[in-house]
Amino acid sequence: MRMMKINSESTFVVICAAGSSTRMGLGTKKEYLPLGKNNITVLSQSVFIFIETLNPKSIIITVPQNGTEEAQKHLFCDERIINFKNRIIFTQGGSTRQSSVLNALEEINKQNPTENSIVLIHDGARPFVTSQIILDVAQTAFNKGASVPGITPSDTQKEITETNTIKRHLIRSNLTSVQTPQGFNFNTLLKCHRFAQKQNLECTDDTEIWDSFEEITAGRKVVVVKGSNVNKKITYKEDIQISTKESKMIRVGIGTDLHKLAESRNLYLGGVHIPFSKGEVAHSDGDVLLHAISDSLLGASGLGDIGSYFPDEDPKWKNADSKILLKTIWDDVKKQGWNLGNLDCVIEIEKPKFLPWRNQVIKSIADILEVPEERIFVKAKTNEGLESVGQNLAVKVYAVCLLEK
Repeated sequence: MRMMKINSESTFVVICAAGSSTRMGLGTKKEYLPLGKNNITVLSQSVFIFIETLNPKSIIITVPQNGTEEAQKHLFCDERIINFKNRIIFTQGGSTRQSSVLNALEEINKQNPTENSIVLIHDGARPFVTSQIILDVAQTAFNKGASVPGITPSDTQKEITETNTIKRHLIRSNLTSVQTPQGFNFNTLLKCHRFAQKQNLECTDDTEIWDSFEEITAGRKVVVVKGSNVNKKITYKEDIQISTKESKMIRVGIGTDLHKLAESRNLYLGGVHIPFSKGEVAHSDGDVLLHAISDSLLGASGLGDIGSYFPDEDPKWKNADSKILLKTIWDDVKKQGWNLGNLDCVIEIEKPKFLPWRNQVIKSIADILEVPEERIFVKAKTNEGLESVGQNLAVKVYAVCLLEK
C-alpha cells in the first residue's frame, strides 16, 4: 500500500484524564502531579509530546465532572502548552473510560472531520511516550485503519482456570501487551463506539471495540507497532518515581572529524562562514564542526554515523549545507525521545583566531538544535606548529554530547 502523508488538519488526539486516581492514595489526580522542573505536570507532558510531534488540529481532554478548571490549572502552568491553548478542548468524562472516549469523539465530530481523519487516544497518565511511537501509530492508522503500540511480555504467560491451575501454556512471542496511543480512522471508530453504546457492550479498550464490529470496520484488523518499556502508565504513587528514574537514561557520544584546508574553499565552522584564505576540502560544504557534532549525536543515540546517513559517493550531497544535515540527524534523534543535556566541542586550528567568532558559532549551533545557548560550548586550540593542523594544512574537531531521556 502506498504510504500517504498525514495531514495535521485531519489529525485529532484524545487524552483520557477523567479517572479519580484513587489507587494513587495521594488525594490528588495522578495526571496533576509534578514531573520535573518548569511547572511540567504528568498531564502537560502527555499533551505536549503530541503537540510537538503531530501538531494536531485539536486535542480533546476528558476530565471529571466539574473538573475543567482544575485540569486547566495543571495543564496551562506549562508554558510549552500556551501557544496551543485555543486548540485544546475539555469535555466531561462519563462513568467509564469507554463513555468518556465516546464523549470526546462526539466533540471531535462537531469539527467536521474528513473521511481520512485519524484520532489517537492516549492515557493522560502515560507521559513518557516517545515521538517515534506516536508517529508509527499515526502513520499506520492512516494507512491501515487501526493501530496500537505493543511490547512482548518479559515473563512467560499462562492461562489459568477459576481454581488457579494452569489451563494453557501460551507462546510468549505470539503475545503483546498493548499501550497507548491507540490510533484509528475517526469516522469508523465513532460508528463502532455508537454501536457499542446501543448494545450496552463494555470493552477493555478501543481496539476491542474496533474488533467487535467487523461489518463497520470492513474486516480491517488492528495493526500492532513497536511500543517501548519506557512508555509506562502511572497507576500507583511508586510508578511516577520509578518511571521518572527509568526515563532518565543518560548517554554520552563522541564525534571527531578532520578536513584538509585549501585555497579557493570557504571555511565554515558551526554553520558560520569564517573569512579566511583557506577552507575545508570535502564532498559537502565541509563544516568540520557540524560533522563532528552530528557523529557525537548519532553515536550517543545509537543511530549510526554521518557517513551512513550522507555517503560521500552520493552526488546529491555534493556541496550540501551541513546545517541541514545536522538538523535532519537531530530530528531523528529527538524522535527517539532524546534531549540534549550539553555539548562540548574543541576545534584544533592554527589560523584564523577563533575567539572573535565563538559567540556567533555557539548561537548558530543552538539555533540548529533548538536548545538554549548555555547548553553549547566551543573552544579552539592551536597545535603549536606541529603536524598537519599546526602547519595550517588541516582543521580538526572533537565533540562530546550528553543525551537524556
